[in-house]
Amino acid sequence: MGAWLGVKRGKLVVLAAAISVVAVAGCSSGQGGDDVSPKPQNSNGASGVGEVKESGDSDSVDQPLAEVRSNGITVTVDSAVRDDGGFLTVSGTVNNGTGGIWVAGEWKSDETELKKNGGSLAGASLVDAAGKKKYLVLRDTSGRCLCTKFEGGIEKGQSADWFAQFPSPPDDTKKAEFQVGTMPPATIEISEG
Repeated sequence: MGAWLGVKRGKLVVLAAAISVVAVAGCSSGQGGDDVSPKPQNSNGASGVGEVKESGDSDSVDQPLAEVRSNGITVTVDSAVRDDGGFLTVSGTVNNGTGGIWVAGEWKSDETELKKNGGSLAGASLVDAAGKKKYLVLRDTSGRCLCTKFEGGIEKGQSADWFAQFPSPPDDTKKAEFQVGTMPPATIEISEG
């Protein structure tokens, strides 16, 4: 009887192994039940379940509106939002890729009577080519720009967030050119706040 139990146990082990193989094969086919259509795949062959989105995917993190470079400085424009109050706020980051500290001196405005703006985005402008109008950064009642001031500068290899507020172009203006200092102009898309 001991030999018979050994044979019976051996058959059970073989039967269990066979069931496992069939179960694994059924699971790995990507199909289940009556659903015989294959699961959708993205362009790199990964199934749509639990995948990590790449920067080129439409649902991934928002891409910047524009990025311009000049003399070791990189300006990224992340947003240009029009609000109900008649203002347009443009914002982003600036990265110092120069060999030393950068103080944004070439970005200040040309207004000699307003020395309060120093190294800032006070000299930035927004051009509505369709409306043939140029908008300058807004000022408060003391003449200070409604923009970022880079007090103390930006260290080599460091980045800083920035913003600049302008009068809003007409509602039908959807694109404009943002320019500051020695940087080339950047065409940006305006969104509603």
